[in-house]
Amino acid sequence: MIGPAEAARAKRWGDLRKRFLSALVLGPAAVACIWLGAEAFTGMMALAVALLAWEWVHMCGRRVRVLPGMAVPIAVFAAGALAVQDQTRWALVVLALGFAVSWWFARSMAVGLTQPTGRLALGVLYIGLAGVALIELRHANEGGRANVLFLFAVVWASDIGAYTAGRAFGGPKLWPAVSPNKTWSGALGGLAAALAVGLCVALAFSPWAQPGPVLVVAAVLGVASQLGDLLESAIKRHFQVKDSSHLIPGHGGLLDRLDGVLAAAPVAAVLSFLLGYGRLLWDWR
Repeated sequence: MIGPAEAARAKRWGDLRKRFLSALVLGPAAVACIWLGAEAFTGMMALAVALLAWEWVHMCGRRVRVLPGMAVPIAVFAAGALAVQDQTRWALVVLALGFAVSWWFARSMAVGLTQPTGRLALGVLYIGLAGVALIELRHANEGGRANVLFLFAVVWASDIGAYTAGRAFGGPKLWPAVSPNKTWSGALGGLAAALAVGLCVALAFSPWAQPGPVLVVAAVLGVASQLGDLLESAIKRHFQVKDSSHLIPGHGGLLDRLDGVLAAAPVAAVLSFLLGYGRLLWDWR
């Protein structure tokens, strides 16, 4: 007979196997697409954006095949296509217009509905800005490959470290009103993992890298990733759902899996813009 301690432990780590198997499939596929670039990366981004838009529209109680739900993927895809052609400024303009058009359509077609209409339009910015940021980051050839892999590695490390430390140590809750399962031990564990993995990845690409700038960038992206996780928790609480969908066993939907990337990618893109096109995010010389 299983005792209370064993039952609590089994419940705490009950989803670990599903998480591991899902990561074992999705992780290498994502790394391969980032490494290969061009067609592979564009294909991955197109598929991800389509699924993210579908999840967001469905959480809003709409359908992507008809307006106003259709406006979300159209705006995000159009912005992504412009970003692929190095027209980043126009891509941002399209996202702004897409937000306005989506909001107008949702408002004009909301007669008799009680739910807020503006939340549908927010998906254009939430998904679109991250998509444009990732495309812009990856365009810088070798530097872009290193930067995007560094970004994903830091976000994944933050997620794994927070999960492991939080489940192992527990303790005071980080923000129980938004996410009752997240703890301060998990947040610190995630940050420590982000720093360690970020330093390893940076040194693998550039052995001459100075640890200071690498750790600063890894910390900024790690914190952004955790804030993105909290934002996604707040969004799901707003929509009163446990997961954005059931696409990924152990993780829920793609929005659940990419919440950290959606928040950290725009931060990385801004840093890349400030440093200069093609520069490594930790190369401050």
